[in-house]
Amino acid sequence: MKVANGVDMLEIGFEAFGRSAAIYPTLIWDEKEAVLVDTGMPGQFPQILEAINNAGVPFEKLKAVILTHQDLDHVGSLPEVIKSSTNPITVYAHELDKPYIEGERPLIKSDPAKMSREEWNVLPEPVKHLYENPPKSKVDETIRNGQELPYFGGIQVIHTPGHTAGHVSLYLKQSKTLLAGDGLIAIDGSLKGPVKQTTLDLKTAVHSLKKLLDYDIESVICYHGGLCNENVKEQIKFLVEQRDEAVFIMR
Repeated sequence: MKVANGVDMLEIGFEAFGRSAAIYPTLIWDEKEAVLVDTGMPGQFPQILEAINNAGVPFEKLKAVILTHQDLDHVGSLPEVIKSSTNPITVYAHELDKPYIEGERPLIKSDPAKMSREEWNVLPEPVKHLYENPPKSKVDETIRNGQELPYFGGIQVIHTPGHTAGHVSLYLKQSKTLLAGDGLIAIDGSLKGPVKQTTLDLKTAVHSLKKLLDYDIESVICYHGGLCNENVKEQIKFLVEQRDEAVFIMR
């Protein structure tokens, strides 16, 4: 789905616990090159390739991958993307998530050593195999808060920890589009805050939302839920105020 000139939201469908779901990596491109933000689950490379082609962008244009964080559904097809490219692919990620992406440490949320025997035993065998053999790939360049990557008029890095320590969001200056990763989700076109069950540090994740208010955002692409492009700033401000109040009450 075209969000702006040179910005395509890729819909990658899959089955989860007997239900259909989708994730939304983003392709950013111009006449010379393309950048992919997040790479789906292991085994989803054929769908990603098809989505890139459907956007009218030759896969050969892909020059970089930016990972918003280390989770399996974001890094899963990265090795296949790199292996399938005839050109060198530069991989970007925050330094706090780098050791997990590179396989120096197990992915935090899918580490068998952190699961009880009961939790492990109920997992399907294919999932167990994934958890025991997670994808890993070299991170070529680490990114930091406030850094501007020199693609397509500037991609601003916003360090938004909480979901993971190295979670980042990305602001596309030309189109005023925010790629929120898992820092926000969208439900029926409306923004919702971080999901408690999958967020490592909810208080920090809520605090990270405040950073987004510094940007002139017209559209948000959420990895889970897709596009929101109505009253974006007002929605984010509301979430910050509501979550601040909730955190205060919890104290």
